[in-house]
Amino acid sequence: GVIGNVSRVTTGFGGPAKPCDLPGQEMEKGLDWDLWLGPAPQREFNEVLSPRGVHNHFPQWRAYREYGGGGVTDWGAHHLDIAHWGLGMDASGPIEITPPSDWQTADAGVMLRYAGGIEIEHIKENGVTFFGTDGEIFVNRGKFKMTLKGVQKANAVEKDAKPKLAEQLDAVEKEFLADAKVKLYASTDHKADFLSAIASRKPPICDVEVGARTVTACHLTSLAYWHGKRIAWDPTENLFTGGTGDAKWLTREYRGAWKVA
Repeated sequence: GVIGNVSRVTTGFGGPAKPCDLPGQEMEKGLDWDLWLGPAPQREFNEVLSPRGVHNHFPQWRAYREYGGGGVTDWGAHHLDIAHWGLGMDASGPIEITPPSDWQTADAGVMLRYAGGIEIEHIKENGVTFFGTDGEIFVNRGKFKMTLKGVQKANAVEKDAKPKLAEQLDAVEKEFLADAKVKLYASTDHKADFLSAIASRKPPICDVEVGARTVTACHLTSLAYWHGKRIAWDPTENLFTGGTGDAKWLTREYRGAWKVA
């Protein structure tokens, strides 16, 4: 590749979800709170868990373990997806997940090791950086930076400057990828690509397994933060190995009559 053999990757996104500690509030009229909670544990109403009216923020029920996976399954789903894509791991996953020593309070530091020895480190700075023998590539939504043998070739550009970013990417592609060994699937419209796949019966650019593999890595990252134990994982069978982990971690208790179909 352009930056040589990749030795490691860092992925930056928010920390793990925490147990819900929101206080109870007066119930909103017209809300079926029991149905809203679904299979999640019963608790008193709080507007954070079910925002009323039209709002322009991201609902923060996602920050609590009973309802979501925090930043790990939020931005983590985006950035681990890119890391897997770049490493050719779209159809696999990590084989070892190691928590940081301060896992009880940490919001970064989990290490994911993949076949071949490459590690992905969860850090705080948002984005993905590939470290190779000949340089580095940083990517984020609307941003790109490549450093090759100490020479910066393309600076980070804010997402509202897409024409400039596109020009830089075209220049980098022309200079370094004219004789690329790997040609990527071209898609300029995700929705159109999905509809085309329905008609052709061919996989879209991001087939369902890609998403499943990404979210599995996210959940394994969360488990490392929540339990503070090293996890050995078989990405083929999707099972813990070597006496690590707990089968109960692979699901959760569903309240009342709720169950997985």
